[in-house]
Amino acid sequence: MASRTVIRKRLARNTERLELYYEAERAILDGAQSYTIGTRNLTRANLAEITEMIETLETKVAEDEAALESGGGRRRSVGVYLRDW
Repeated sequence: MASRTVIRKRLARNTERLELYYEAERAILDGAQSYTIGTRNLTRANLAEITEMIETLETKVAEDEAALESGGGRRRSVGVYLRDW
């Protein structure tokens, strides 16, 4: 399992990426997905791919937040009692 420091860095990176994807989605929904120059038609991004990546990143962010809340993903044993019956 990853340490708390690694999880925090991954969480920050995925959160930043998620915000960028939200901005891209908003730009596409505002009409910036494709445009025409003369006879050429250009498409900047695919809304379906961006939506899929947003869902993936939201899942990753939720997993990282849960890992931090549960102690950083590490299992800790408190004590072990060996008994011979």
